[in-house]
Formats: sequence, C-alpha cells, structure tokens
Amino acid sequence: MAGLSQHQSLSQSQVLAPQLQQSLQILQVPMLELRTLIQVELDGNPTLEMEDNDPNESKVEDKQRDAEEFDVEFDRLSKLDDEWRDYMAQSTNYVRRSTEDDERRQFFFDSLTKNETLQEHLLDQLRGSELSKEDVQLGELLIGNTNDTGFLTVKPDEIAANTGLEMADLDRVLQTIQTFHPVGVCARDLRECLLIQLKRIGKEGSLEWRIVSNYLDDLAKKRYPEIARRCGTTVDCIQRAANFIATLDPKPGQIFSADPNNYVLPDVTVEKVSGLWQVLLNGDQIPHLRISNTYKDLMAQTANKEDVRDYIRDKIRNGKFLIKSIHQRQQTISNIAHEIVKRQTEFLERGPSGLKPMTMVQIADIVGVHETTVSRAISGKYMSTPHGVFEMKYFFTPGYQTAGGESMSNTSVKGVIAEMVKSEDGKNPLSDKEIVDVLKTKGIPIARRTVAKYRNELNILPSNMRKSF
Repeated sequence: MAGLSQHQSLSQSQVLAPQLQQSLQILQVPMLELRTLIQVELDGNPTLEMEDNDPNESKVEDKQRDAEEFDVEFDRLSKLDDEWRDYMAQSTNYVRRSTEDDERRQFFFDSLTKNETLQEHLLDQLRGSELSKEDVQLGELLIGNTNDTGFLTVKPDEIAANTGLEMADLDRVLQTIQTFHPVGVCARDLRECLLIQLKRIGKEGSLEWRIVSNYLDDLAKKRYPEIARRCGTTVDCIQRAANFIATLDPKPGQIFSADPNNYVLPDVTVEKVSGLWQVLLNGDQIPHLRISNTYKDLMAQTANKEDVRDYIRDKIRNGKFLIKSIHQRQQTISNIAHEIVKRQTEFLERGPSGLKPMTMVQIADIVGVHETTVSRAISGKYMSTPHGVFEMKYFFTPGYQTAGGESMSNTSVKGVIAEMVKSEDGKNPLSDKEIVDVLKTKGIPIARRTVAKYRNELNILPSNMRKSF
C-alpha cells in the first residue's frame, strides 16, 4: 500500500502542476493575450466551445440553465473522481498519455506569438533560478515594482517599511535579480544601473567605474578638467572614458517597451453614473466558454470504451479548470479595481494631482489575497478613467503625510514640483532648497535630496542650468 500511495502522489503532481501554471498565466496575461490563449485552448480541447448569444432567450433563463447544468456536471465528475484517480494510479499507459497531453498543452503556451514585457522576462528568469520559494515571492514583489525602463519605482527600504519584510532578504534577492538580462535592470538609480553594466564586463575599479561612482553629476555637465584633476589623469583619458560610458544603456528595460502603435484594451472602465463612480469589467472582450453538450452525452454513454471515457473526462476536467481560472481572474481584477476606485476618488475627480498613496499590501489585505497575487493581477492591465487610460500599477505609489493630516502620493508631489518649476521666474529659478521651503508652506514635509531625486525623474535640470539671461 505504501508503494501505491507514493505512485498516486507522483501522478497527481504531473497533472496538477500544468493546471496551476495555467491558472497563474491566465491571471497575469493582458486581455488581448488572454483571448489568444483561450483560442489555443479551444483548438486543443474538443470539449470546449464558445457560448452563442441567443437574443430570443432571456439572460435570466440562460444563467439558470447554466447553473443547473454546471451543478449536474459537477456532481457527475465528483462521483467519477475516485474512480479516475484509482485508474490513473494503476494504469501506466494512462499516466503516459496525460503527460503527453500536458507537454502538448505547454507547447501551445510556449508557441504563443506575443511581445514579451520586461516584467514577464524577469519573472521567467526568476522562476528558473535556484532561489527558494520564499525568495521567489520577494523577487516577484521587486519585479512588480519595476517600471518599463528597468528601474525600481519603490526602493527596497520602502517595501520593507510597508510590508514588514526583512531589508537584508530584499537586498539579497535584489542582487540576484540584478544579474538577470537585460544588464543593468532593477537598479535604484542611474548610477547603480551603469555600475552593474560596468561590473558585468569586468570594469569594476576602472577609470569609468570611478567616474560613475563619484563624479556622475560632473560627467553630465561635462566638467572633464575637474574630473581629471580629481582622478589624477588627463582630460583626454576622461574624454575616452566618457565616450565609453556613453555606450552603456541608461534605460535597459526599454528594449521591451510596447510599440506605441500597439492597441491597449482596458480590462476595467471607470465611469460616473448618477453621481457615483462605477467599475465596469470589460468581460465582453473575453470569449465565454462552456463544456459541449455533445461530449457530456458521450461521457454518460456506458457503451464507450474506458479509454475514451478517460480521455473525455480529462478534457472536461481541463475545460472546467480553464473556465474557473478565467472567472477567478476576472473576479480578482474586479475586486482590486473596486478598492482602487474607493481609495483614489480624488484622482478620478481631479486627475493625477489627486493621487493618494497606496500599496499592494493594503489592497491585498482588503481583497484577501497575497500581495504577489495583486502584483500578478495588475501586471499589464489597464484602467480607463475620465483622465485617460492608465496601467493599474500606476495607482500604487508610496507618499507623504501632510501637516494637515492628509496623505499625498509621490506622483502628486512630483506634479506640484513640476508646476512650480513651470511657473518660476526664468532669471531666478528655484533651487532645490527653495522648492523644499515652498512645499513646507504647503504642508508637505520633504527632504532636499528627495526634491533633487524627483527633479531628476522629471528630467528637470538643476537651477543653475535652468537660468535664462
């Protein structure tokens, strides 16, 4: 009996693993890719078919009939479950057939023609690494907070503060991710991004390394004589080093950026109806699937050979799992979207200046899922709002507590800084210290170095380079 028990466990693992992978893939892929994936499943599973909308039938009757059919079929499959498991454990031929089906299905998934996103590319490398399950979850969190140019949008210390995770663990996993392709990815800033690239090509400790480490600001302003003096070398050497540094990629993730002509299909639309914000899930864009009645009837016929019944039972089970996974995907996205709308009402009313701080952990706690699930669910998903179409992860940002006790997101603070610079006197531009003072009068406590960081992210030059004469 002990040997039989072990064999059952092995067989279950072979069948369930591809289904769990499929469920995670369905949750993570964008709408257009999901439609392609569903079509692949329709082509490979004869028991699946798309529902036809009959305008002469009421929607209530459709739902009642589908519910009754589902209950009957579920009961039937439940009764056959023990028999199916016993047969699978005893028949090596069946296990071989199931494995081949799983490999064929995985081949279909791997053959999908799509533009891979940076996040997907990094997640593939993460899951293929030798990291533990716990570290992979940390890695998914870090990758979920990486923008399309390849930089971390939320620093590990901020993630640690918001989640209670150990900073040392996050740093260790981050160092592993920074060895992934493209080179320089998941850096905290431009300096770290360039240093990662220099280290990869064996230039750690070189003149280029020293310049990037210590004189990056001077390099941007082409202060070659000053750098040469501090490095104890000639201006020509600095010029050659600068030319080499210029060949490095300041935005390593950009090679995965979507074509600007690509069509974005929002998963969620937010509209104001009768004075209230409503969340509308664009589920009509996803084919509605059901199990074919023809195969249900074949399943019920006792005259069919056992291997035919086993084949049909396996396909029906896979079809049911696919339908359930799609439903769970839509429900998870809907739950997250509703929470975003609840917390970001001011954004919907005023635009980006009204964006509030919000973390994945906060939403995960309310929705009742892990933060990595939230990260997967919002990856590549878009929300249509009165102010435009935004990627759902746009709404997740840390922030500040104002003197008045209100929360203000980093994005909103950047918007305030941008407006201040836009309206400043060109002959007397605001210094970072002056911006800090103005923000303080608005009740926004912020450090000067943070202002400098936000200014760089907004591509705003320092005050001495903005001055007009």
